[in-house]
Amino acid sequence: MAEEEKKPRLTRAERLEREREKNLQHWLAQDEILFKHREEAMNIGGDAQVERLAKQNKKPMRQLISQLIDPGTEFFEVGLDAGYDIGKKRLYGGEIYESEKRGHIPGGGMVTGVGVVHGKDCMIFANENRYAAGTYFPITLKKHMRAQAIAEASRLPCIYIADSGGINLPLQVGCFADDGHFGSMFYNMCRMSAMGIKQFTLSTGGNTAGGAYIVYLATESIMIEKMSFAFLAGPPMVKSAIGETVSPEDLGGAYVHTQHSGGCDHFVRTQDEGILKIRDMMEFEPAQKLYIDRRENREPRFDFKEMMRASPVDTYQYINIKDTIKCLADDSYFHEYKPTYGPGRGDSVVCGKMWMKGIPVGVVASNASGVIYIDAARKATEWMIRCGNSNLPVLFLQGSPGYMVGKAEEWGGIGKYGSDMVRACSCLMSPKVTYVIGPDHGAANYGMNGRAFKPRFAFTNMRGRTTVMSGETAGFIVETVRRKNIEAKGQPVNEEEMAKFRQMMRDRYDAEGHPFYTGSLLFHDGVVAFSEARDKIARAFEISLRVPVQHSDWGDLKV
Repeated sequence: MAEEEKKPRLTRAERLEREREKNLQHWLAQDEILFKHREEAMNIGGDAQVERLAKQNKKPMRQLISQLIDPGTEFFEVGLDAGYDIGKKRLYGGEIYESEKRGHIPGGGMVTGVGVVHGKDCMIFANENRYAAGTYFPITLKKHMRAQAIAEASRLPCIYIADSGGINLPLQVGCFADDGHFGSMFYNMCRMSAMGIKQFTLSTGGNTAGGAYIVYLATESIMIEKMSFAFLAGPPMVKSAIGETVSPEDLGGAYVHTQHSGGCDHFVRTQDEGILKIRDMMEFEPAQKLYIDRRENREPRFDFKEMMRASPVDTYQYINIKDTIKCLADDSYFHEYKPTYGPGRGDSVVCGKMWMKGIPVGVVASNASGVIYIDAARKATEWMIRCGNSNLPVLFLQGSPGYMVGKAEEWGGIGKYGSDMVRACSCLMSPKVTYVIGPDHGAANYGMNGRAFKPRFAFTNMRGRTTVMSGETAGFIVETVRRKNIEAKGQPVNEEEMAKFRQMMRDRYDAEGHPFYTGSLLFHDGVVAFSEARDKIARAFEISLRVPVQHSDWGDLKV
């Protein structure tokens, strides 16, 4: 006791500084885990797969993408987290993943993202031929469709670097017949082409069965001598169906489709020549505009490490969101809307506007506990309407566990005002980007522009947790039901078992809400490190503003 009394007491400022330093070190370590996590998708199969491709005179897809995009520019990748331990999720195929030893597909079997080619933003699709011959799994299709949706929304030319064995046959039930399955990629190509969005294909390998359409449906396509093949039925199926014996080259090689069938437009001899030909095509495409007044970029006065210091280790601990905003905003300047409205209740959502890399951006951000009260919902709804009426793009910084509950809130209209917030978010046609930085639960996921509400891009950081509710709350609800059922039968409640159950629910929800888990299922477009946040978000808005901002109609608001 005497020893404890000798220890000097820390001042409040000293305790805060220790907490901030603890936060910094934690998030630096978490982002290192993120960077390590990405490596498996970046280098799937390791050197052995690179050597295998080299024997076929092929380069890895990521190397081809680097050759394709303009020197000095960065590839803006989306969906990198897809497919990790997908077999354990038991979705889109269940135990078949494990029986086929395909339960872990880092990157989801495809590389997608926006690259700059001759100064123009393009959506690039590349089959990951280092894994399962580039075949399409259910998660691969989901990733492909997501990239096409981004391209359509921003009217980006599409470049397909194709080398795929088509549908992964053991998992065909999750790939073939439904909307969003294999046929949808061709449907989307046709529709985008009709809208004037160019579709270019470089075939660098096999394109079998329906996969051949990725060559045939392109605005212009390229095939490589004795490397590219496209046919509705490969040699084994032809032999089975009609008894004919034919080689892949004579059935559907580059010379067949460029000289005879007319299914392809350009014949080249190497991948390098094919990449140059794609670049030649893109050079003829018109320059793109940015449909907003952009001013000179001004760097923030606070860097990403300040954002780390201001982000508590505990996802559910209060956060001062303005400390995050000042690290994202040009010159750290933020123009806040209604800053004094509803003290303690209206300030759980902070609204306003700022510039990011010179682009004016509206902000709707969770603050403090993130719980959305009536006043906060009303303010957020007003602000979304003002942003929509001004054609201002909006950044949602989501860290809300949900709307406030209870008799007083229900009588006061939290359901009504919360639904207005959901409606405003749904009807807001300005480009929307979501960045989850904390709890992301329940109806707050809706009002704060979750994936179902069509953000142009949806990101999370390592602090984000996306589930229907917290594990603590879910455990309490299910435990309450179990207790009632046990007591109704006149049986005693085993408190030890109940305690284990509560902990199991906490652990399960924390695992299922983790960014790597949600990313593997493509519930977001990527886990973005603190150090990347400003650049990634600003680039997302730049891509989104390649088309004019649409007019927003608000429907039957109840305010």
